[in-house]
Amino acid sequence: MKIDLTDTTSSRINSALVEGRRVIGAPAIGMVLTLVIVTDEGSAYDAMRAASDASREHPSRILAVIKRPGRTPRDRARTRLDAEVLVGSDAGAGETVLLRLHGELVNHAESVVLPLLLPDAPVVVWWPADAPDNPAGHPLGCLGQRRITDAAAAEDPVAALGLRAASYTPGDTDLAWTRITPWRSTLAAALDQKHSAITSAVVEGEEYNPSAELLALWLADRLRVPVERTVSDGPGLTAVRLRTADGVICLDRPDGALAELAMPGQPDRHVALKRRETAELIAEELRRLDPDEIYKSAVQFGVERITAGARSATEQQPSQPQPELEPESEPVRKRAAPAKKSSGSAAQSKAENTK
Repeated sequence: MKIDLTDTTSSRINSALVEGRRVIGAPAIGMVLTLVIVTDEGSAYDAMRAASDASREHPSRILAVIKRPGRTPRDRARTRLDAEVLVGSDAGAGETVLLRLHGELVNHAESVVLPLLLPDAPVVVWWPADAPDNPAGHPLGCLGQRRITDAAAAEDPVAALGLRAASYTPGDTDLAWTRITPWRSTLAAALDQKHSAITSAVVEGEEYNPSAELLALWLADRLRVPVERTVSDGPGLTAVRLRTADGVICLDRPDGALAELAMPGQPDRHVALKRRETAELIAEELRRLDPDEIYKSAVQFGVERITAGARSATEQQPSQPQPELEPESEPVRKRAAPAKKSSGSAAQSKAENTK
């Protein structure tokens, strides 16, 4: 069921939700949380589709805050709230409200969202793109127990990780971190089988892939060994190599779907490491509402050094590789990246930057 409301208020939207549930014969509220999506018109469709799919595992009230400040002074002076209310089969396994904020109301979105939150239920705020520098300090971020960003959608993903580290507040997380969950699980399981001491590691991935940076930081933080970050053609993360006294443990995924795990003294085996859709990533994040201390430790481990390394690499010519630093002072090392891509290639690489 779909209800369109023009120039409306939060009170009328709540009344429309109650009326919609009554019409479809579902007066009880069986939702477990409120998911607030802060987006624009360009990203709204994909974000809503992902949230709707994730709601089948986590029945939610989805509030999409779509800001439309206006292009002219006259448009910006007009304050108006338009809403689109979806209940029943049109809204997945919960309820969906698209809130289009016009004019000055764009700067006071929290006053519209607050009356629509489910009572006594957790709130998760998600920025599919254009996340604030400090999510917890944002007026909408203050409403949530969890705040989800995506460094892969930023213009400079590595610099975005630096901002996440500087502004981290318990409850923050990033989809770049969620994307490496299968990699971390597979590597941890491999090390449970092989007890040789790790001496160094190499992480290969696309140049604009923040998940590769986070995986390198996680390995350096957990293992306390030098980790080298190298650039590959992708897609996404392509390989991790752990050097041990007995040989190299290699997890290689050249095609973005199936990986091969090679360990000294054991036969090679195939591991399913398919690059996951956004709906799967959001569903994973909604399974936990407590602070992710491992993410905090990884994103804050040497992130300033890896940002500086990325900047130095792009400033150099391909024939002038960046000198490696001593492992004692720099656990994470990064090779010089290839020559800068054209703006079109860089944009395409960042758009495909998922794991």
